Amino acid sequence: MLSTAYLPPVSWMQAALKADNVIIEACETYPRQTYRNRCRIITANGVLPLSIPVTKPGGGKTKTKDIEIFYDDPWQRAHWLSIDIAYSNSPFYLYYKDELEKFYRKKFRFLLDYNMEVLNTIFSLLGETTEISLTEDFIHSPEGILDLRETISPKKADPEGHYKPYHQVFEEKHGFVEDLSIIDLLFNEGPGAGSVLNRE
Repeated sequence: MLSTAYLPPVSWMQAALKADNVIIEACETYPRQTYRNRCRIITANGVLPLSIPVTKPGGGKTKTKDIEIFYDDPWQRAHWLSIDIAYSNSPFYLYYKDELEKFYRKKFRFLLDYNMEVLNTIFSLLGETTEISLTEDFIHSPEGILDLRETISPKKADPEGHYKPYHQVFEEKHGFVEDLSIIDLLFNEGPGAGSVLNRE
């Protein structure tokens, strides 16, 4: 069981690919400052967090499935511009660019719907078929399920404690930066991204 995530980090994707079935939490009270609406990419100046602005129609008790995307700020243009500047020189940027750029032109009402559409595209680009479902109720401590909803977080280190290095555009300047968004791996490793994710 995982939280929803915007352009998920490598650790999220590794966990998802190890599972036969992935359950995305939809019914929790939406928490702040998580990967649910943010990701991390690397630029010439270092790590850059990208955050989708959201609104809570039900106030502080709004469920994740009801969180709406806020469009008064032109975040889509800003995010794609940052991604383009960061990865335009990466080996596989042109190969995947069109499949991802479309999500910065189309508007979705709900964050969960947006994240799921992006996630399905990422799985397709990786050549992976993982069964994904959404929760219908909130269960605090589900039995018989590996619960990683709060484990994979920008505030915590990878629970596995390690990452498999791969080529990164700004590696000479910043060294290898761990657990960036899956797009960092895709743009840099292309069809080899799956083997990086599945390394033990």
